[in-house]
Amino acid sequence: MSRRPIRIALVTPNLPVPHDLTRGRYIHETARALSRLAEVRVYFPQIRHTRMSRLLPRTYMSGLVEPGFALEGIALESYTYPGFPGLSRLTNGLAGARALLPRLRRFGPDLVLGYWVYPDGHAALRAARALGVPCVVGARGSDVNARTGVGAWLTGRTLRGADGVLAVSRAMRDVVVDRYGVAPARVRAIVNGVDTAVFHPRDQAAARARLGVAVDARLVAYVGRLVESKGLDELVDAFAVLRAREPAANLVLVGDGVMRARLVAKIAAAGVADCVRITGGMDHAGVAGWIAAADVLALPSWAEGYPNVLVEALACGCPVVATDVGGAAEIVAPGTGLLVPARDPARLAQALAEALARPWDRAAIARATARDWDDVARETLAACVEVLEARGGPARASAAPGERMRASG
Repeated sequence: MSRRPIRIALVTPNLPVPHDLTRGRYIHETARALSRLAEVRVYFPQIRHTRMSRLLPRTYMSGLVEPGFALEGIALESYTYPGFPGLSRLTNGLAGARALLPRLRRFGPDLVLGYWVYPDGHAALRAARALGVPCVVGARGSDVNARTGVGAWLTGRTLRGADGVLAVSRAMRDVVVDRYGVAPARVRAIVNGVDTAVFHPRDQAAARARLGVAVDARLVAYVGRLVESKGLDELVDAFAVLRAREPAANLVLVGDGVMRARLVAKIAAAGVADCVRITGGMDHAGVAGWIAAADVLALPSWAEGYPNVLVEALACGCPVVATDVGGAAEIVAPGTGLLVPARDPARLAQALAEALARPWDRAAIARATARDWDDVARETLAACVEVLEARGGPARASAAPGERMRASG
C-alpha cells in the first residue's frame, strides 16, 4: 500500500483579500499548486488591533475578512488574535502561536510551513515545537529586508530556530545567511513561477480598446500596492519629466493602498492628472489585461524579494523598467528590460524614455519565461521532505504517491 501524502499546515498572513486583491497573490498560487501534491491546510492569521487608529500599521490596507472567507483551490481557515499597534510587537508571535496551536492539533500536520517570518513564522515555529513536528519558514521580501532593531532580532531568532528556510531569490538567500546568521545548508532559494494560462502575450490593440486606452498612447503601467516603499513618489516625479518630453505618455497605477489619496494629490500637483489613471485592486485577469495594453511596466521599489509582477509582465511579452533591488537582477536581462538605482527619479525617467523608444522583441521576451507554479510546488515539497527525513519524519508520509523530487537552489 502506498504511503499517504505529507500533511502540511501552511501559515501566512499574506493572501489576496477583498480589500487588497494584489496582496500575497504569489503565496496563494504556491498554496494552490502545493495542494495538488500534498494534503495542505492554509491558516490565515489576522491581528485584531484595538481601536488606536493613529498607531495602526500603514503598509497594508486595514480590514478583517469575515468568518468562512474562502480562496479558490485551497482549504483555508482564517482567525484573529489580539494585538496593540506597536506595543505588542514582542508578544505578537506568542499570541499568534496560542491562537494557532489548537487549530493545528485538530489537523495533525507532519510539518508546518510559515510564510512571513515575524510574527506569523515565529508563531508557526512555536506551535510546531509544541506539537513535536518540524517547521520550515519562508522569507518573502520586506519580512527580512525591512527589519531593524527589535524587529530584526525577532526575525533572526525565528530564522535560526527553523528547521529550514525558503528564500524567494538568491539575493534574499544571501541576506538570510549573511545578515541573520542562518547556516547556508539550511537555506534554499526557490523562486516564484507564473501562471501562463493568464499571463501570456495578447493583442495590444484589442486590450487597449477594452480599457479605453488610445491606440497611439505610450503607456507605462505599475502593478502593486500603493505604498511608499514601492517608489511611487519617484514614479510620479519621473513620469512628470517623461510627459514633458513625450506628449503621448500615459501612466496607469493598477492596485490600491494606503497611499492612494496622497498619490492623487501629488499627480494633480504635478499637472499630469489628465494622463494618469488609478484602477484600484484587480484580480489576475484584470492585471494581465493592463499589462497587455502597456508598452512598459515600471517597478521602482526601494526593496524587493523576488518581484513576481516582473515575471508576469515578461510572460506577457512586456518589457520592464525596475530598480536594481532584491532579486530583480535575477529576472531582468538586457533583452527584457532595464535596471536603475532605487530612489532616483531622474534615472527612472531616462530609463522609461529609453524603454518606450526601444523596439523590443515582445515574442522573445515571453518565450524566455517558462517556470510555473507547479515547479515551485515540487521544489517546495522536496524541501519539506528533506527536512522531515532529517528529523526522522513519519514513515507513512511521502512526497507524493510513487514520486521523489529534488529541490533546486
